[in-house]
Amino acid sequence: MGGVLLASWLDKGLSEKNVIIVDPAPPAAGAFSPGLSLKIVASADEIPPAFQPQIVFFAVKPQLMDEIVPRYSRFADTAGSPLFVSIAAGRTLASFESDLGAGTPLVRAMPNTPASVSRGVTVACANAAVSEDQRLACAALFEAVGFFDWVADEALIDAVTAVSGSGPAYVFYFTECLARAGVEAGLEPAMAMRLARSTVAGGGEMLHRTEDPPDVLRCNVTSPGGTTAAALDIFLENKALEALVERAVKAAKARAKKLSG
Repeated sequence: MGGVLLASWLDKGLSEKNVIIVDPAPPAAGAFSPGLSLKIVASADEIPPAFQPQIVFFAVKPQLMDEIVPRYSRFADTAGSPLFVSIAAGRTLASFESDLGAGTPLVRAMPNTPASVSRGVTVACANAAVSEDQRLACAALFEAVGFFDWVADEALIDAVTAVSGSGPAYVFYFTECLARAGVEAGLEPAMAMRLARSTVAGGGEMLHRTEDPPDVLRCNVTSPGGTTAAALDIFLENKALEALVERAVKAAKARAKKLSG
């Protein structure tokens, strides 16, 4: 996810000279943006002393945070501390404050993978130490790759994770199911998949381009007594699909909450 975001920012004009990547297993040259020569170091200890970052971005697995975050305390201790942004699921603002200090500007954000095509969804929560300028800088980064918004209550990040953070996987799985249903209905597998992918992508684009709510768009497609109505009768029977989605989101939220400790 960090690589996806960085590649998008570089493509949109972020200067390579303003970026240092810390990665003990660095990607191949040009992985983020072809033709650029990015500075990559193996650990925070190798960041040049003269380099004073404005934003430190943590994009590593949650289980690695305890080892990694304390190494950046030297930046937090300086006057004019940089903004620290994390996209790691389950790591709370309090956990970062314990490593970096209670007065450290911190943002916890949850983006999703469509950021790679500038259709990402990111929601973030900031602690009280984040300045207005830092909030604007953070918003600008995420707005460059799609929709962005803030929540004041950090507890809502678990629900955000369950809806938009994990949500693309739900859409992809529905696409798989629709394609398999097409095969069962007699279509060749390749044709069924092309139809399913294009239909889901087209429906998503309609949602993106119009302010009409989803139920209005659904009704616009549904003629009384027609084929769409026959299919929706199955989805709507005893609110079966709605109940299944609610169970799935609750499960994802519970898991996010458990990861948060």
